[in-house]
Amino acid sequence: MEPTKEAFTAQLEQLQNGDLQELTVQPDQFFIFQQAFMDYPTRKRVVGTAQENGVVVYHYASAN
Repeated sequence: MEPTKEAFTAQLEQLQNGDLQELTVQPDQFFIFQQAFMDYPTRKRVVGTAQENGVVVYHYASAN
């Protein structure tokens, strides 16, 4: 089942709250993730690291 924009928004909130340490996005999920990411209020604190084969792993950068 493909993730939805709402599911990715919920995962971004979990990243921000510390309930989730990292979020892995596969290449075929990126378009949906980007929609959630661009609408997320604190997206500038969500940092992605490119992995092999187009996979990106995101984490939430703390204020410090």
